[in-house]
Amino acid sequence: MKIRAYQDHDEQAVIALWRDCGLTRPWNDPGRDIARKLTEQAELFLVGVHADALIATAMVGFDGHRGWINYLAVAPAFQGKSFGRQMVQEAERLLIARGCPKLNLQVRSSNTKAIAFYRKLGYAQDEVVCFGRRLIADDEPIISG
Repeated sequence: MKIRAYQDHDEQAVIALWRDCGLTRPWNDPGRDIARKLTEQAELFLVGVHADALIATAMVGFDGHRGWINYLAVAPAFQGKSFGRQMVQEAERLLIARGCPKLNLQVRSSNTKAIAFYRKLGYAQDEVVCFGRRLIADDEPIISG
């Protein structure tokens, strides 16, 4: 698998992959999530390509304090073949190069397969409670720098 930065022509394949992996939710427009990411650290939006097919994604970020991975996805037909591990390792490499001391990620508590995957990679569940609040609805315009 070749890992590279997201390119504009990847959008439909990325959205299809996220849907196939069950990552999309009715209240989050995946196209808007992509557009938002492209305004901040676009080079950290990674895709994995195998035999000319987009099979993996990782939306990585660093806020100066912690690194994050969102939308880690591997096409169902390619899961269990180390492609997810490769995406995480590349995210970690890029974050370490930026001086990132710790990587955080969020997994839905019902996603037991993802929880087992991250534990296998050495990640541990932090004793924290995650809070969220919608600041901009997906039907509002995207504000760019």
